[in-house]
Amino acid sequence: MSKKNGIVLDYSELKKIIEAHRTLGHKIVCTVGSWDMLHIGHLRYLRKAKEQGDVLIVGADSDRGIKLYKNELRPIIPQEERMEMLSYQDCVDYVTLIDDLDEQGNWQYQLVKTIKPDLFVTTDYSYSDKQVKEIREHSKEVLILARQAEKTSSTEIIERTVKNHLESLLNNLHQKNEKKIG
Repeated sequence: MSKKNGIVLDYSELKKIIEAHRTLGHKIVCTVGSWDMLHIGHLRYLRKAKEQGDVLIVGADSDRGIKLYKNELRPIIPQEERMEMLSYQDCVDYVTLIDDLDEQGNWQYQLVKTIKPDLFVTTDYSYSDKQVKEIREHSKEVLILARQAEKTSSTEIIERTVKNHLESLLNNLHQKNEKKIG
């Protein structure tokens, strides 16, 4: 079994685990994301997702996938470490890797096709209406949550940090040049 700290990479193995939970009457909740630079918004979201059922399965987008749909500089945290961080969250029962993306970075839904969750949780900005419709075909229900942290996003944290670092570098260079001239 490819399970370590709740990380299950093999979807057929995960399906067997989920079938056992279903036999016990558990409601299966699933969500997917990049989870790059885990922050308070992510954790609030995961807790709300877990509140919707008994078992929470979290898909972490692969490094390859994130590069396709975000940019070549992402992710900041490698997929193995993002999955491990997710597995340590009390509200997360199982973590798996999402790597079935087309060349444009669009998810092909293999996880939900395989486990057929009772509920798929997403945000109001993660998927187009067409994508949500396709996810609904493989989930009993889809719940769309609003952002859980209005002032925090991984992209904004990264951009602000890089901007501040570049401003500091430029300021230091400017001060060094003034000393040389003066």
